[in-house]
Amino acid sequence: MDVFSFFSGTRQARKNLEAHRTRLYRIAYAWTHNASLADDLVQETLAKALTKSTQLRDPNASSAWLYSILANCYADHFRRLKTTEEIDEETLIHEATPETESGRQQVVGRVRAAIAKLSEGQRQVITLVDLEGLSYVEVAQALDIPIGTVMSRLCRARTALRDHLQELMTQPTTDAVKPGVLIRRIK
Repeated sequence: MDVFSFFSGTRQARKNLEAHRTRLYRIAYAWTHNASLADDLVQETLAKALTKSTQLRDPNASSAWLYSILANCYADHFRRLKTTEEIDEETLIHEATPETESGRQQVVGRVRAAIAKLSEGQRQVITLVDLEGLSYVEVAQALDIPIGTVMSRLCRARTALRDHLQELMTQPTTDAVKPGVLIRRIK
């Protein structure tokens, strides 16, 4: 598939970009913890992708290219702000869930809270590698950082995340979540 066929025609371009929209939104939301801002970043990313489609050299690398645009939009957003707020300190809002989902939702809430405590760089890398399944090379290209930086941020992020989760799991709960329970992503 060449670049022209990837973006040829409005329908095909829309179809190709919509295939990436959900993943872009998940990443943007994980970085910002703000649904409205995440949606704005994704829209800006997709708009830039359509207008800059000639810059895509390899259609097989379209995911990394879109993640790179998203990372730049994210950085630009916070650069434009005169005073920045610490997004790590945002309160996470959890909706009430049925009783059968309460334990799972509590664990998800704790993982989100632990991820929110990570630095911005660590949060970006761990989201792209562990949650989205990108390779180190793809993350390095998307964030425009050396691969060694990706590996060190990931190692530090995983260590910090483990420590935060252990701390959160020792706090008393109203549901039957036991300390020491291992959390893993199920594909």
